[in-house]
Amino acid sequence: MTLQQPVAVLGGGSFGTALANLLAENGRPVRQWMRDPEQAEAIRTQRENPRYLKGVKIHPGVEPGTDLPAVLAECELVFVAVPSSALRKVLEPVAGQLTGKFLVSTTKGIEAQSFKLMSQILEDVAPDARIGVLSGPNLAKEVADHALTATVVASEDAELCKRVQDALHGRTFRVYASQDRFGVELGGALKNVYAIMSGMAAALGMGENTKSMLITRALAEMTRFAVKLGANPMTFLGLAGVGDLIVTCSSPKSRNYQVGFALGEGLSLEDAVARLGEVAEGVNTLKVLKTRAEELQVYMPLVAGLHAILFEGRTLAQVIEALMRGEPKTDVDFIPTTGF
Repeated sequence: MTLQQPVAVLGGGSFGTALANLLAENGRPVRQWMRDPEQAEAIRTQRENPRYLKGVKIHPGVEPGTDLPAVLAECELVFVAVPSSALRKVLEPVAGQLTGKFLVSTTKGIEAQSFKLMSQILEDVAPDARIGVLSGPNLAKEVADHALTATVVASEDAELCKRVQDALHGRTFRVYASQDRFGVELGGALKNVYAIMSGMAAALGMGENTKSMLITRALAEMTRFAVKLGANPMTFLGLAGVGDLIVTCSSPKSRNYQVGFALGEGLSLEDAVARLGEVAEGVNTLKVLKTRAEELQVYMPLVAGLHAILFEGRTLAQVIEALMRGEPKTDVDFIPTTGF
């Protein structure tokens, strides 16, 4: 049996750790890079990530470390699972080592200043790398607990998709492929905003009809915005669109849902984020999404309403009244009204 080349996972958060475990369980040696030496030492000695994935045993095949150049020197396939705000800062110093590597972003966010998605930042930093994204209804704790899960790897690079499928596809984790990298990645980033709303609705005791309305109108908004930017609307009928939206908007395990729930309980945004103790990408995404939607003249009333509550001093009651009095639109965009 030939020895397999190690796979790199950059990031010591909950999803990065769950992904590293999954790869190791599939027989791949894993080099997991993280910034914090204490966290790396805890994983090395206790075989657990107590800060982000408490109670989950880390596979012996996962080797934690803090030397990023050393990790990259060993690995050709690299999963990037660092927060969106840190992506450039982490990778720019090692840009020369990324040429020709398979870089797969798992971070669901948008860069504030440029409105670039994570894979576009990877292209900026490493123009000669081969780039893809991984997205879907993939709550980290459930992946780590071996709940049956599916995800999407998206890239126009067929070999990259095949490598990711070979590395991650297993007994409890299915990996589907897509060529619509932009649509898959936008779905993963945008749904976080609506998860905050869903958490608020749950904390306030709103009914099942309300939750269903929120999710389906969120899907309409997401798709409308993504298509304006060039994505395929059909992508949003899949795992990275409606699939991810459903799980993120309905599960208390979702970080963005937890922030919304705390807001619905009356906490300030700062206290809600502090209580979570992890990055909730939806808060940052909301700010840039509101601005970009206005620039592109895309109708996104839910985004505007949540922004008004969090950053403009409006009350939930005021926003609900405005939303319910808004002009009704078509139920499903992008379906022709003639020719049936």
